[in-house]
Amino acid sequence: MHKKIVILFLISIFILSSGFGCKGGGASAPKAKPITITYWRVYDGPDAFEEIIAKYKALHPFITINYRKLRYDEYEKELLNAFAEDRGPDIFSIHNTWMKKYQSKLVPMPDSITMIFPVLQGSIKKEIVLESRTSKSISPKELKDNFVDVVSRDVILNDGRIYGLPLSVDTLAMFYNRDLFNNAGISQIPAYWNKEFLQDVKKLTKQDSKKGLIQSGAALGGSKNINRYSDLLAVLMMQSGAVMMNDGGAVTFQATPSFTSNTNYSPGADALRFYADFADSVKESYSWNNELPNSLDMFISGNLAIMFSYAYDLATIRAQAPKLNFSVAKLPQIEGNPPTNINFANYWVEVVSKKSLVPNESWDFIQFMTKAEQAKIYFSKTKRPTALRSLIAEQKMDDEVGIFVDQILTAKSWYQGKNVQAAEDAIAEMIDTVTKNPDKKIQEIINTGAAKVQQTVN
Repeated sequence: MHKKIVILFLISIFILSSGFGCKGGGASAPKAKPITITYWRVYDGPDAFEEIIAKYKALHPFITINYRKLRYDEYEKELLNAFAEDRGPDIFSIHNTWMKKYQSKLVPMPDSITMIFPVLQGSIKKEIVLESRTSKSISPKELKDNFVDVVSRDVILNDGRIYGLPLSVDTLAMFYNRDLFNNAGISQIPAYWNKEFLQDVKKLTKQDSKKGLIQSGAALGGSKNINRYSDLLAVLMMQSGAVMMNDGGAVTFQATPSFTSNTNYSPGADALRFYADFADSVKESYSWNNELPNSLDMFISGNLAIMFSYAYDLATIRAQAPKLNFSVAKLPQIEGNPPTNINFANYWVEVVSKKSLVPNESWDFIQFMTKAEQAKIYFSKTKRPTALRSLIAEQKMDDEVGIFVDQILTAKSWYQGKNVQAAEDAIAEMIDTVTKNPDKKIQEIINTGAAKVQQTVN
């Protein structure tokens, strides 16, 4: 493979020095002009893409890809300002929950793409010839066959077109402090949200008569001081049978008739009550309150036994607490509930701007870098779980992220409207209302929360 890249690189040098012309190609031969593709992302530095970009440039030496990493807290604002001033990127990343929000700013994947390739020809006298080749893009069916299920649900929008492809898909998992489990005499990690889990949390929680909670069994029950609280409550609702948004676009947090014939059963209310009980000081499961530090900070300090988060937090924990004895287990499920497993996906999607002057070349690069060969390179650089079915078996064996990969096939997400922050705030308000007013009818809280999320959709 290295030899092949070197040969292609030498070909590219030849073409660049000869003005992108075509030896012996005639007047009708294709000509290549220099193209620059700008690419913006968050989290991953340029080193994650250097090898992939080099491989692509060896195939297309007239294309230059300028990669830029931005901070998350500035990213969306900078994107919108750049588009307003016609200086935005050609390719950029958006969160999977932003797809419909950004649809009007995106160009969908074309059915086919024509690209120019340098080809070495001749048996005695070698010549570089530029060839124009047209190839079909990945179809919606191929997308569903090649990528995990959650991807097609998010990137194929209401017109049936593909609007983006991901490099990875992360899943929500259970981080646990091994030392705290050992000290509490807990030898088995709970696989279900059942009595065993509740008893373990009780054993792992310690209170002081003056200081209150000094060690938390689990970061559950709160809102703003728990990382991804909205994802946690959403997946509990889904596992309980709730449809976050029905086919008609209505947010109800209710079960479908196919899940249960009990019309009085409210999975949203059931999940919210279970979640909020961990912040109710009169309940045995009490392990959290709004006065505690952020869940990630508390886990890093060694005072939190169970935290729910994603693979992307592994690096932060190891950097800030290199001696912390922790492991990761699968997200607990509801025992005996069909379907057996429901997990939660969190990922970013590579998309092309509608204002791009080189949309075909941009889409060609996205398709190139999301193929298995390049996806392996990306994984080796970042350790972010794959989005491709073909790589799951291999990555499941990885000691670092195997747990997250093992949950990808059963991971789901849901569209939270055009203002994701407003939707998350509505969910936080639901949680806080229950914890502050435990006697208030929980179904009323659910209905109010669903109505507020609905406002972000309409």
